[in-house]
Amino acid sequence: MFAAERRQLILEMVRANGAVSLRELARVVQTSEVTVRRDVRALEAEGLLDRRHGGAVLPGGFARESGFPQKSHLATAEKTAIADLAAGFVEEGEAIVVGAGTTTQELARRLARVPGLTVVTNSLLVAQALAHANRVEVVMTGGTLRGSNYALVGSGAEQSLQGLRVSRAFLSGSGLTAERGLSTSNMLSASVDRALVQAAAEVVVLADHTKLGTDTMFQTVPTDVITRLVTDEPPGHDDRAATELQALADQGVQIAVAGGPGAAVAQQTPEVVAADRRGPRRDVPLPGQRRNLAPGGGGSGPQLRTAAPLAEPGSRVADLAPRRR
Repeated sequence: MFAAERRQLILEMVRANGAVSLRELARVVQTSEVTVRRDVRALEAEGLLDRRHGGAVLPGGFARESGFPQKSHLATAEKTAIADLAAGFVEEGEAIVVGAGTTTQELARRLARVPGLTVVTNSLLVAQALAHANRVEVVMTGGTLRGSNYALVGSGAEQSLQGLRVSRAFLSGSGLTAERGLSTSNMLSASVDRALVQAAAEVVVLADHTKLGTDTMFQTVPTDVITRLVTDEPPGHDDRAATELQALADQGVQIAVAGGPGAAVAQQTPEVVAADRRGPRRDVPLPGQRRNLAPGGGGSGPQLRTAAPLAEPGSRVADLAPRRR
């Protein structure tokens, strides 16, 4: 494929999806990420798109929301790894809320095996993934169906969440920055996500590395409200994504990084380790103070050591979260 043909295809993908990772672009155009990065730089110089951490977005500063068909084919391996790790945060008998999104849908498929679980959700896809789980109770919000992401939104959804209290909320979104936190492109979706957050003692954000540094119109979860971020390991050349992760950690967000063999797995507390993952553990702290946070999300109690299993040979465990200031 000639350079002009590659760049036209890259531009079409970004226009269709709003945001695309370099990894996905390289796969579609069947070339290396180095070559794709060069093409993206050339297109940015022409004002046709903007570069972001590990990917490209529509020009103008704010990425627009993609529809479900496009989202479901983006960063599928990363979403699977994130869902695998996030499922280890959920214990038997818990009551949680799970928001709408393709990554939370992947999480729901894994939660079907957790006995005694109660899941409150506004997502038809999450509910469908749990529909045949005999030991999981699913509670749907009310509201108006938003067809583009199969989610219930509006005043009916928000009112049904009033007075609810659960242990954790698992949310995704369109973008995540240390400055503004989690954001989305749709006002109705943002409003329901904020209601989900109000119902939970802890907030866990699921976001692959392509969303790091991407800012969208409506803020859903401010950074200081996010307890944990579960993400995938950014490509080695993506210094900006690593910088964004460190900025989130500096504000007290606990970072959990999932990936394949040799990838980093950063987990803050022992209780997130699933029973079937237990094994030898080691601690490799990064420079900086650890956050003084009790498991239930309170601000008192002893400091917690990082402890995580070696899921794969060569895996490393890193504590990225200093004390919140």
